[in-house]
Amino acid sequence: MKKLLMILTLMTGSLSTYAENYPYLTFVQSDGTKISVNASSLTISVSGTTLTAGSQSFTLSNLSKMYFSTTDETNSTGIEALQNSGLTDDEAEYYDLNGRQVTRNMMHKGVYIVKSKNGTYKLTVK
Repeated sequence: MKKLLMILTLMTGSLSTYAENYPYLTFVQSDGTKISVNASSLTISVSGTTLTAGSQSFTLSNLSKMYFSTTDETNSTGIEALQNSGLTDDEAEYYDLNGRQVTRNMMHKGVYIVKSKNGTYKLTVK
């Protein structure tokens, strides 16, 4: 934990040096979720097990990496959420985020890609 805090402190000190050509600082959480924050005048602080970058807060144990980027990668899939599609198993194919085809009864809590004659959609199973 001390090593992580030291690294974050060093990165904070050099943030303005490296952020000049990269307008976003992207955080990747352990579940693969990406959240980008504007790097311009960004303030980063660590309090206990929480890292705060601008208006976003992260639990340190849930962060897998962070890096500067040229685009906002918060929603980089380009696939919009599917709202009450009414599709049946015969009309659609379902894939997990690793690209493996699954059936509806194999789907557990998570995000899936639905491919149908009407287009490709993201489906969230809660």
